[in-house]
Amino acid sequence: MENFPIINLENLNGDERSNTLELIKDACENWGFFELVNHGIPHEVMDTVEKLTKGHYKKCMEQRFKELVASKGLEAVQAEVTDLDWESTFFLRHLPVSNISQVPDLDDEYREVMRDFAKRLEKLAEELLDLLCENLGLEKGYLKNAFYGSKGPNFGTKVSNYPPCPKPDLIKGLRAHTDAGGIILLFQDDKVSGLQLLKDEQWIDVPPMRHSIVVNLGDQLEVITNGKYKSVMHRVIAQTDGTRMSLASFYNPGNDAVIYPAPALIGAEESKQVYPKFVFDDYMKLYAGLKFQAKEPRFEAMKAMEAN
Repeated sequence: MENFPIINLENLNGDERSNTLELIKDACENWGFFELVNHGIPHEVMDTVEKLTKGHYKKCMEQRFKELVASKGLEAVQAEVTDLDWESTFFLRHLPVSNISQVPDLDDEYREVMRDFAKRLEKLAEELLDLLCENLGLEKGYLKNAFYGSKGPNFGTKVSNYPPCPKPDLIKGLRAHTDAGGIILLFQDDKVSGLQLLKDEQWIDVPPMRHSIVVNLGDQLEVITNGKYKSVMHRVIAQTDGTRMSLASFYNPGNDAVIYPAPALIGAEESKQVYPKFVFDDYMKLYAGLKFQAKEPRFEAMKAMEAN
């Protein structure tokens, strides 16, 4: 079995630069996922985010989740549950306008820490997009500009906890899906595992690793690269022991950004673009109802809209 790609970003600064870019390119082409170490976000910042996120879950979310489980009788299910996920979540929006001050039940320290963490992740996401541009032969800034729209990108964090589950064979932590957006940066629990990706028709564990950031590519990068890079199906398997923390930050196009294959990536031999041209918000409206289904019909539906 091939090893899950782990990229040391510090190696971009020396003799290892071309080799590191090659590792990123291979991960984008063959995995749709990779894990970053030495990514520039201080470990103490990540430790504080983790401590406060877990504290907030215990104080504000855990009891609510238990009540939800009891109200739906989920402890006693006998057949596979296909219409919900074993997760407790809330969403923080950072760009174009932050909602952190409006989200209830967050204490001031947590709000401040998450604002700082989001700024660091935003910078890292934009650095990664430029590394992808370099590998694709696109000019620097191309992907950031493609995402920009009239108000800049959408950027937000889904804060999730996956509590211990008595029936992990019947209820998924999170059902299989590809991500609709652009580039996703995940800070995940380093002790409780559960994230898996689909590669060559096999589910592969994404290894928990202390202070790493897991990166995966969304549907929009598949479109812009005309399929050179692919978004990949992934899921979370619920565990019987331990609560898994997950902070997934989505750096997505702005609502009115027009997404289409980069002309430089439509080779002469391809002569036509394989992927449609559409407004990001139209794609998201479609995705909302079809998240847990294959992405190909979504692309086909956008093509049909384009043709009309």
